[in-house]
Amino acid sequence: MDFNVKRLAADAGTFLSRAVQFTEEKLGQAEKTELDAHLENLLVRAENTKQWTERIMKQTEVLLQPNPNVRLEEFVYEKLEKKAPTRLNNHDLLGQSMIESGNEFGPGTAYGNALIKCGETEKQIGGAERELIQSAAINFLTPFRNFLEGDFKTILKERKLLQVKRLDLDAAKTKLKKARMADARAAAEQELRMSQSEFDRQAEITRLLLEGVSSTHAHHLRCLNDFVEAQTTYYAQCYQYMVDLQKQLGSFPSTFSNNNQSSVSGGASISVPTISVSASLPSVSAGHGSSAASGGFNELRGSNGSRRARVLYDYDAASSSELSLLADEVIVVSSVPGMDSDWLMGERGTQKGKVPITYLELLN
Repeated sequence: MDFNVKRLAADAGTFLSRAVQFTEEKLGQAEKTELDAHLENLLVRAENTKQWTERIMKQTEVLLQPNPNVRLEEFVYEKLEKKAPTRLNNHDLLGQSMIESGNEFGPGTAYGNALIKCGETEKQIGGAERELIQSAAINFLTPFRNFLEGDFKTILKERKLLQVKRLDLDAAKTKLKKARMADARAAAEQELRMSQSEFDRQAEITRLLLEGVSSTHAHHLRCLNDFVEAQTTYYAQCYQYMVDLQKQLGSFPSTFSNNNQSSVSGGASISVPTISVSASLPSVSAGHGSSAASGGFNELRGSNGSRRARVLYDYDAASSSELSLLADEVIVVSSVPGMDSDWLMGERGTQKGKVPITYLELLN
């Protein structure tokens, strides 16, 4: 019992001496032992590493999940060590809407078929995005978070302990300066030697931990390479998905007629840009009109003759002046003076009517 009382009294005395030393330092009434320049630089580097790691993590999380409410929900599930429910991302939702609307308009129509193909591509991109998020979480965010919650917390603990040992050392120096009696000076000198030894030992421990930040930087560099590789894979997949989609849409009709087509001069046309695939980055060229209106169609208009043509898609006539078409059938087409450049006159036996050139492929 007496031992415990003495120990509590000693601890209280130590705490009091630290508090006095700290207060006098703040008031400029006591000297303060400065850390060596190398250790100070290591401390600054560790603090910078912590701050920038937090900032990079935060911005990466925003990039991967822009919705703050979803991020908060995922954070709660993570703290509860539960798996967050699987949710559709924006590409999935867009793809789902496109597919549903395409089925509503009819997969057999050009617009409905195009919507379905676009929707399927959007869902592919959504899947690629999930793979990117999973890869980034495992190979990039987790190592960064482990540093903040593991190594850096250990550094903080040892740095605080070094501060305590530094206060003890300076308090011992002050006590020695104030000692007048020989026995008091001897006790103060003994206390100073012990405080100096403990301070040096703690400084060495802290230094070794801080120098380990170099290994952290090397590890984070490897994680950064993994993140860049994951992004490269993701964007390459997205690019390839869109190129494949564009190839499919490139032969789709670009001109749509309405019930007033026969009375409207020059129907509205939609020009779809094409991507030139090469070893370099894609270049987008936006031409005027449809590519199908060039080449053989121009020759046909200039010759006043007729050509056989294969029908690419089903087409429902919008008026009595037009001819309905079935995919893969072969008809005869010719140019009529004064007719809109996006249309030709089509013949199937005794049936005759206007047909859109974007639904046709001229045969030799």
